[in-house]
Amino acid sequence: MKKRISQRDIAKILGINVSTVSRALRGQSGVSAALREKIERLAQEQCYRPNPFAISLRFDTTRTIGIVVPDVSFSPYAHFVKRVEAEARKAGLLCIIMDSDDSYAGEVECVELLESMHVEGVILSLSQETTDFTHLERLKRNHIPLVLFDRTADIDISSVAINDEQLARQATLHLIDGGARRIAFLGGPNLLKQTTDRKHGYIEALHERGIPVRKELVKCSSLNFNSGLSDTLELLSLPEPPDAIVAVHGLLAVSSIQAVVSKGLRVPEDLSIIGFMSDWVSEMATPRITFVRHSPKEFGTKVFKLLQDQMNGHDEVCHVTAGARLEVRESTRKVP
Repeated sequence: MKKRISQRDIAKILGINVSTVSRALRGQSGVSAALREKIERLAQEQCYRPNPFAISLRFDTTRTIGIVVPDVSFSPYAHFVKRVEAEARKAGLLCIIMDSDDSYAGEVECVELLESMHVEGVILSLSQETTDFTHLERLKRNHIPLVLFDRTADIDISSVAINDEQLARQATLHLIDGGARRIAFLGGPNLLKQTTDRKHGYIEALHERGIPVRKELVKCSSLNFNSGLSDTLELLSLPEPPDAIVAVHGLLAVSSIQAVVSKGLRVPEDLSIIGFMSDWVSEMATPRITFVRHSPKEFGTKVFKLLQDQMNGHDEVCHVTAGARLEVRESTRKVP
C-alpha cells in the first residue's frame, strides 16, 4: 500500500522548509509563483490530502461533534443521524457517531471517548437505563455544548422532543373512540421520562372518558422486542384481556402484533394497536400499524441548530418541541 504523503514529505523532496509548503498549499503569501506551482503539482501528483487532525491540533479546534444514540441500526435514529450529518457538513463539521447499546455503561463510555477526542459538541439520546446524569453534568461544567433529543430528562440541559404526554392522550382517545374500553399500556422503564410522560397521557385520556385505570393492563418493562412479546402474552392471558394496546416504541408495537397473531386473534378486529414509531416500520408490518409519527428531518435540523447556537456562545437552556401527529393505518378500528 502506498504511503500517504505529508507536507513534510513534499518539503523533503523539494529541499525546502515545511512552512513554505504549508503557506503554498493554504494560498498564503511569501511563496514565489514558480515554487508555488511546483509544490501544488507535486501535491496533486502524489494525491496529497490535508490531515484534519493535525490541523485541529495546530489551531486547537477539532471541527467535530459527537452523536450518541441508543441503537444506530433502529430506523428513526439512522434517519436522524443522516440529517444531523448533512447539517454538520454544511457547517464544515465532521460527525463521530456512537452507539450506546441502550445501556447506561455504554452511554458513559461513549461520552468519555468523545471528551478524550476533544469534540466541540455532543448530541445525545438517553439510554433506557440512565438515571445518573453525572457524565452529562461534567460535559456542561467543561463547557462542552450538549443537546438531548427524543429521550430527554428533567435536567438543566437543552433538548428537543415531541409532546409525549399530549400525543399519548390523543392515541388513547382514538382507541376509545373506536370502541375500546380495556386499553393496555406497553412501555419502557418507569424511570425513563419518555415512558412516564406517555403513561400520563394515556391515564389522562382514560380519566377524561370515565374509564378506570386497571393496573394489570399497565406494563412498563424494557424497550426491546422480547419484552414486548412476553408482556403482550401476559396481557392476553388475563381473565379480562385488553381490547387495545398503546405501545410506546416501534419494537413493542411490532412484537405485540406478533403475540396477538400467535394466539389466533386478529388485528384490529379482536384487538387494536397503536405505536410510536417510524412510517417505514409501520408500512412493513402486517397489518400496517397506526402510529405517532414525527419527522427525523425536523428533529435533526432543530437539534443541530440548538447545538450550533451553543457552539457560538449562546448559554441559554432551551427545550424545543418537535412536531408529531397521529397517522391512522390498519391496526386500529375505524371511529364510527
